[in-house]
Amino acid sequence: MDTHLTLSDFRQRWNEVLDHLERANRIAWLAFFDARLESFDNGRLTLDYSDPAKLGGGHNYAEARIRLAPQLQSVIRDVLGINVVIIEKINERP
Repeated sequence: MDTHLTLSDFRQRWNEVLDHLERANRIAWLAFFDARLESFDNGRLTLDYSDPAKLGGGHNYAEARIRLAPQLQSVIRDVLGINVVIIEKINERP
């Protein structure tokens, strides 16, 4: 297990993680594909969803992400060899 991954390392391999997730569960991929990787520290990966309207139509998969986070964690473990805790950042716009 590589315990020395940086946020930059994560970003470089994020598409690989998403590709594996899509093959395993397309719904999970839809829930997580537009996340911005904000930080990675002490095994905690913060995903930023502060702009859900950026794709031209609002979408909110917050409930699905809660249910599907274990699948994302499993794929990250398979691809990168590390266990992570997923933290979700959402800044609602007025």
